[in-house]
Amino acid sequence: MLTAQNIMTSEVITVKENATVRELAALLLTSNISGAPVVDDAGKVIGVVTESDLIFQNKKVHLPTAFAILDAFVFLERPEKMEMELKKIAGSKVGDICSRKLISVGPETELEELATLMAEKKIHTLPVMSEGRLVGVIGKSDIIRTIAQGL
Repeated sequence: MLTAQNIMTSEVITVKENATVRELAALLLTSNISGAPVVDDAGKVIGVVTESDLIFQNKKVHLPTAFAILDAFVFLERPEKMEMELKKIAGSKVGDICSRKLISVGPETELEELATLMAEKKIHTLPVMSEGRLVGVIGKSDIIRTIAQGL
């Protein structure tokens, strides 16, 4: 059975959390990648940023639905969600727009588990970690390439 280490890209392009959004856009375009792990100044992986995060910055602001009862407003959505969205839309640095809920896999993770994780969690870029170190990255194109090669 194929595992992460069989299909991952081991020459990983990373982006620093203090890089600008414009620098990120240029990096994604020139490197022909759809996302990258985000690292802090010490090189530790702190999140992932993708093309979707850049696109999110240009969306319309969604105001939460609320209704008034007596003299109080009741929100049908969490106000914290709107606050997070506004911060992300207004972000100028990669650290402002990246996903910090790091979901990663190990080198021995099987292909079916990788595909399931990416599909169910809507993940575009999966860091491959071994003993706390970034050893590779798997993107949707890696899964598609594997399917096309019939491996």
